[in-house]
Amino acid sequence: MLADLLERHQHEFGPVLPVDLNAPDVARLDFTAANPLLQQADLRDTPAFEELVARLLEAQNAHIGVGGYLENRVIYRRSPGLFGDPAVPARSLHLGVDVWLRAGTPVLAPLDALVHSVQDNANFGDYGPTIILQHQLESTTFYTLYGHLSRRETLLLRPGMTISKGDTFTEVGPAPENGDWPPHLHFQVIADLEGRSGDFPGVGLVAEREKWAALCPDPNLILQSQWL
Repeated sequence: MLADLLERHQHEFGPVLPVDLNAPDVARLDFTAANPLLQQADLRDTPAFEELVARLLEAQNAHIGVGGYLENRVIYRRSPGLFGDPAVPARSLHLGVDVWLRAGTPVLAPLDALVHSVQDNANFGDYGPTIILQHQLESTTFYTLYGHLSRRETLLLRPGMTISKGDTFTEVGPAPENGDWPPHLHFQVIADLEGRSGDFPGVGLVAEREKWAALCPDPNLILQSQWL
């Protein structure tokens, strides 16, 4: 399994962001229905959502928020056209890790990579500018996805470009170009893109948790944050 491979190579990975995700000013943020602050928030209003994130961080004396892997979230109700419709169960199982921090923060390659694909998923509540990198370990190919990026830096990349471990290749984007979210990086590990390019589901059905956990193993195997 890809998770086992990543665990064996944990000592080789570089940081994805130039910040210490084990620092005391990092806190885990809860976007499930268990968080009472979400129940009254108008998450369709991006400035109000950004203020909510700031409040969640301030309550924990933190400047950076992390979390989300396999979290059953309520925040996707802001984008029903993307994550569900009345005829089918809504997708709410988050498949990556979000790191909530300031726009303009550089994003680094955690290991050598090729640019697989680049796309601006510009719908409200979508990824916005998105990069998928392709990696190889022990003859196994896998992918990392980076969403909610800066448009200018992201669209300079082209498929097939080589990126070395530690290289800065894009930045965390601001609203509204990042899909109209409070600034954060969506980081996801993918075993098989299943023919997709420039996009991949970042949210799945709760009933399919086992399937998605195998296809998208825990990104903290690379991030290695004590808060996750």
